[in-house]
Amino acid sequence: MPLRHRRPLAVILGTNEIASAVAVFLHRQHYSVVLSYDPNPPVIRRGMAFHDVLYDDPCQLEGVVGQRAETWPELVYALSAPDAVAVTRLGLTDLIVHGQIAVLVDARMQKYAVTPDLRHLAGVTVGLGPGFRVGFNCDVAVETRPANNGKVVDAGTTDAADGIPSLLGEFGRERLVYSDRAGRWRTAIEIGTRVFRGFTVGHLDGLPVAAPLDGMLRGVVRDGLLVPARTKLLEVDPRGRKARWTGIDERPRAIAFATLQAVRRRTEAALPRPETLQPATAS
Repeated sequence: MPLRHRRPLAVILGTNEIASAVAVFLHRQHYSVVLSYDPNPPVIRRGMAFHDVLYDDPCQLEGVVGQRAETWPELVYALSAPDAVAVTRLGLTDLIVHGQIAVLVDARMQKYAVTPDLRHLAGVTVGLGPGFRVGFNCDVAVETRPANNGKVVDAGTTDAADGIPSLLGEFGRERLVYSDRAGRWRTAIEIGTRVFRGFTVGHLDGLPVAAPLDGMLRGVVRDGLLVPARTKLLEVDPRGRKARWTGIDERPRAIAFATLQAVRRRTEAALPRPETLQPATAS
């Protein structure tokens, strides 16, 4: 059953907060948007993402609703809704056979993985973050490293991952907890909960994992997931009244805006210039 819709199709790889911000921006530009789930890395800032729609939790970002679609008919139905984006476990290979993709954005944030060549799979392919080279595995890229966040890269490569998180207040890496081994993650603590340094947020293979700082729980891996080693498990926002754990934050917003600008530039560049258009001749 082919996908039939009037709006161009945009596929975003990833369901994290950056992928979700990009989805909102593209939706506002009248694209039919599909977010395709990838398990690595696990999503922690779930209050800022459409990710939990996959588990039937309601999610809305700035008036745009995430709608789960596990089958192709469900995907077609989700894309017919005027204020919704589709969130699916269907992979890229499942999606490309059903309709032409106008925009493909790799927002998985797999900082240390080998990134495949996405070109020729869509009208415009955009890579977000480390691992992209324009003209090699994408058409255009956007920086996500804090020092250059939101910079559009039209030529060359994106910055390599440096392992330096952006600051929240005065805190960088110290607000995050990473897994020291692979294992099953269990937690009963919800995002947005007030926590204190040393408070047990969850257990990795039965061993307790504590909050590193006082603050609000900004992100945490969903209960029951298997997580690999050296993966973010949780994040605490120590900024007091300025703490934020829902909605579109400043960094994803800047990346989403830059992505939209990159798509516009590439789309306009593909159009014929006015001087190349020949007037119709009378027959």
